[in-house]
Amino acid sequence: MPTIFHLDLDAFFVSVERILDPSLKGKPVIVGGDPHGRGVVAACSYEARAFGLRSGMPIRDAFRLCPKGIYLHGHGKEYSRYSKAVKNILERYAPVMEQASIDEFYMDFSGCEKIYGNPYYFASLLQAEIKKELSLPCSIGIASNKYVAKISSDYAKPEGITYVVAGQEQEFLAPLPIETMPGIGRVATKQLNARGFRIIKDITDASSDYFTTLFGKYGIAIYEHAQGKGSEFLTVERERKSIGREETFQKDISDHQEIENILFHLVEDVANSLRKKGWMTKTITLKLRYSDFITLTRAQTIKEPTSSDKIIYNAVVDLFRNAYKRRVSIRLIGVQLTNFYSSYEQENLFDGKEEKEKRMLNSIDELRAKYGLKIIQYGAK
Repeated sequence: MPTIFHLDLDAFFVSVERILDPSLKGKPVIVGGDPHGRGVVAACSYEARAFGLRSGMPIRDAFRLCPKGIYLHGHGKEYSRYSKAVKNILERYAPVMEQASIDEFYMDFSGCEKIYGNPYYFASLLQAEIKKELSLPCSIGIASNKYVAKISSDYAKPEGITYVVAGQEQEFLAPLPIETMPGIGRVATKQLNARGFRIIKDITDASSDYFTTLFGKYGIAIYEHAQGKGSEFLTVERERKSIGREETFQKDISDHQEIENILFHLVEDVANSLRKKGWMTKTITLKLRYSDFITLTRAQTIKEPTSSDKIIYNAVVDLFRNAYKRRVSIRLIGVQLTNFYSSYEQENLFDGKEEKEKRMLNSIDELRAKYGLKIIQYGAK
């Protein structure tokens, strides 16, 4: 039987900020930038959450709820450094590991009981080692698949360990609110609540046909997840797979200009990551999800590899304008880059204007690394 761990670093950005500045301990700390700006909360401490704050909410709303909170721009390089340090610890033990995000890790310890003992006991040792070496708190969920492991890691936060024994997945999930399920956002929660679905058991008490009729393929996934089913296979990281960013909106958007502005910032982020790796891309993909959960992707492969914000953005905007034909608002937009080439392999492509642009982008990246991504925004046209 599979034994999957999901390790989630508790309020990770805030935890790192408190290592850098111990005076922040016990205080409502919000990482996300200027409280009077247009950004969102990247992370907030549990003290801040007591005021109703949560990750992803508009920073202005956070300030309204918690005006005496400590608002920080954050230290991106330090977050990456600590994330890598955690990964190094986990690699000492995990036969197979998948890093899902900067602060989330899946590990497959199937068949390792003879080596590490009881999974719950071993998780406590792993948790203690990370706390001792890095001063970072974490929570760990253990289950027979990734989906239930992820939910269980959040069950007893902070610094909790939850072990869902194989065969008890549905029993564990049954009393939990439906919004506990990854992938069930605010819109879906409202839709389900309006139909009388409050807890996960309400879903399993209904028929699968009902959810298929209501949500299509997405409904099938909801029903199966509510039963405790999920993938037990980890995605092992492979170099040059893809670089992507997506954003789910707090409120569905239909204004073209607003969506294109968001695409602009997503492109800045992925292009910056691309250049950090010394890569260039030829294939640019747009992901679009409507408010009714219908999702489409559109891709374009360009003639020459690039790492230019401008070229990538113009390609994405063309894809968006050609794809957005329905009179339905958008709930998610994303940009993904694939088909990579080393920038060193493509030096012969740069001459004259291209070489000047490359030097300019390198200078912009240096400033962003020092002062943050938003310090300079490169024009699209």
